[in-house]
Amino acid sequence: MASNRSICAILRRCNKAKEARMLFSDIGIIDEDFRFKPHCWVGTRGDRISYVGDKPPVDAGGYGEVYPGGGRLLMPGMFNAHAHSAMTILRGYGEAMPLQAWLNDRIWPFEAKMTPEDNYWGTVLACAEMLRYGTVGFTDMYYATELRFKAADEAGMKINACEGLLAFEKKPYREYPLFKLNEDLLRYHGASDGRLRLDVCIHGEYTSNPLTCRGAAEYAAERGLRMHLHASETELETEECKQRHGGMTPIAYFNSLGVFGNPTTAAHCVWLEDEDFAILREAGVTVATCPVSNMKLGSGFAPVKRMLAEGVQVALGTDGCSSNNNHDMFQDAYTMALATCGSTRDAAAITPAQVLFAATRAGALSQGRDDCGLVKEGFKADLCVLDASGPSWSPATDMVANAVYAGHGSDVCLTMVDGSVRYRDGAWSGIDVERAMAECSATVERIEGAL
Repeated sequence: MASNRSICAILRRCNKAKEARMLFSDIGIIDEDFRFKPHCWVGTRGDRISYVGDKPPVDAGGYGEVYPGGGRLLMPGMFNAHAHSAMTILRGYGEAMPLQAWLNDRIWPFEAKMTPEDNYWGTVLACAEMLRYGTVGFTDMYYATELRFKAADEAGMKINACEGLLAFEKKPYREYPLFKLNEDLLRYHGASDGRLRLDVCIHGEYTSNPLTCRGAAEYAAERGLRMHLHASETELETEECKQRHGGMTPIAYFNSLGVFGNPTTAAHCVWLEDEDFAILREAGVTVATCPVSNMKLGSGFAPVKRMLAEGVQVALGTDGCSSNNNHDMFQDAYTMALATCGSTRDAAAITPAQVLFAATRAGALSQGRDDCGLVKEGFKADLCVLDASGPSWSPATDMVANAVYAGHGSDVCLTMVDGSVRYRDGAWSGIDVERAMAECSATVERIEGAL
C-alpha cells in the first residue's frame, strides 16, 4: 500500500488528458435529445467531443484511431448517482433482511472491522465493475475517502465522494472528527482535471440530530460543496421521523434545517408525502432512485412517475453491493422502467428516453458536471459503446427502447472517460482486477473469522 505522501502526490498531479483522438465511424448513437440516430460519426480530441455528424468530418484523417461502428451503439456513459463502492466486499452478505435489521445485525458489525486498505480494494473492484458496464462516474458515500479518491483516480473515473457521518451525539458539526477530515480532504476537491470532488454527508435523519445536520449544511455552504444523504427509504423511517419532529417527514425535516439550501442528492425517497414533492422541486434536490436495492430490501417503490410529473430531477443509483449485488447500471435502468410502470399500473408511466436521461445526464448534473452526460459537441468525452449486433438487439425497431429493455451491461465493449479509454474488450487501464478480487476475498475471510 502506498504511503499517504505518495497518495497525495498521485492525486495532486495535473493528470491532464493527453491529446488522445478517436473517430467513431458510421455508428448508431443516442443523441443529445435521447433519440437514436444511425450512421453517425463522433470524434473526440483530448477530453472533449469535438465532432458529431451524419458524415465524416473534413479532417477525419487527423483523428488517429478510427473505431468502426458497424453493429455498435454509442451513448453517454452512465453516472451512478448513489453508491457505497467499497461494499463490493459485502456482496451477498446480509441476504433476505429488511433495512434496519440488515444494518444493525450484519452491515455495521462487519464495517466496524474494515480497514482503510479494505475500503481501497473494495473501491478498486467497484471501479472495475462499473467501467465494465459503461459507468464513467459515481456519487459515493462511505469511509476512507482519501483512499477511495486514489482508487477512482487510478481507474480514471469521475467521483463525488463523501465521508459517511453517523452523528448520534448531539454536538456541533465542527466538534466531530469529520470536520477536520473534510478540511484536509478539500485539497482533493477539483483534482485530476475536476474528476475528483468532495461532498458533505449526512447519512440519514435516524442516524443524526438537528444540531449536527444544521452545522453540516452551514459547512457545505461555506465551502461551496454539495450534499449527499439518505431520505425516506422505508415507511418505518418516515413514520418515526414524523413522531420525533412534530409531524415532519425526512424531506421536510432536512429542508427545515437548511440542508437543501445546498445542491443535494437525496437517495431513495421511496415514502414521499404530498408536500415533499414541492420541497424537492423548489429546492432543486436530485433524487437518486435505487429500484433494485429498494425492491431487494422490501422497502417499496419510489414514486418516480409523480416525481417526474412534478418537475423533480430524478437520477439513478445502484446503492451498495450488499443491497443490490452488482453495479450494472443497465440492470438498474431496466428495473427502474419496470418498477415505475408496474407500481403505477401504467405502461406509459416512464419512457425509455427518460430512463436513459436519469442514468446519464441527470446523474452528471447531480454531481455539478454541467458539461457531461450527453453525446454533444463540446461536452466531455464520457462515452460507452455497446455491441448491438447480438440476437437480443434484433430487430432494431426502437433502439432507445432496446438500450433499456433488451441491452445488458455485458454488451458494453468500450468505456471512455474524458477522452481516455478506460475499458475495452475485457481489458482495463489502471486497474489490477485480479489483485482487487483476491484482496476483497481475503478481507471477507478475515472479517468473517473475527465475527
